[in-house]
Amino acid sequence: MANSLTLENVSAGYGAVRVLSDVSLGATDGETVVLLGTNGNGKSTVIRCVTGQVRPTAGRIVAEIDGQSHDLVGMATEDIVGLGIGIVPEGRRLFPKLTVEENLLIGAYRRGARVKIGPNLDFCFETFPRLRERRKQLAGSLSGGEQQMLALGRALMASPRILIIDEPSVGLAPILVRHVIDKIAELKTALGLTVLMAEQNFQQAIRIADRGYVLVHGKIEFSASGEEDLRRSDIVRRLYLGI
Repeated sequence: MANSLTLENVSAGYGAVRVLSDVSLGATDGETVVLLGTNGNGKSTVIRCVTGQVRPTAGRIVAEIDGQSHDLVGMATEDIVGLGIGIVPEGRRLFPKLTVEENLLIGAYRRGARVKIGPNLDFCFETFPRLRERRKQLAGSLSGGEQQMLALGRALMASPRILIIDEPSVGLAPILVRHVIDKIAELKTALGLTVLMAEQNFQQAIRIADRGYVLVHGKIEFSASGEEDLRRSDIVRRLYLGI
């Protein structure tokens, strides 16, 4: 059944400060869609609107999961996760004094995932062998790359249909950024996920993008299908490629 995400004319902000203006975008079933933009242009606010952490002042956010439509505006974050939407937040947001395995198990709290804890845990350890090696180690003692793997694994423990990822490259060395982006692509294919990823590392993000949107000052300034269309864009060439 189809799993998709659609934002229609979404505006949002913080108090009197307006951050997003009439943002419309979509991720259809099985797509990886990247939301590109430099710091301060509203990427994380889009993610927070989708995940229920910021309530839009206008517009609609609709998720279709297993063929059923859900209006996300006004829903609590835990209820959005309960629908089958996995979240990998910016900065990982792990529980540093819990072990790797305990952090993964926390990700399986939603009702639809509890019966799959064993298989999902095995899948996480097969996908990220380093987590198996560190399963009894405190999350706070992991390297940045290992923590990002753990944040991805925790989201996968919820058996998501749609995966929302906010700035996975933050704080990582370039070689680790490439590894994490490759893993996201592998997971999308292996699990048939629909992925919306906010990322400022243009070169890495577009390698796995089926479609992309460029956000500038809270507005969608350009949208494109695939890597080549993004690279040919004048705004992308100016903002990201220095041309």
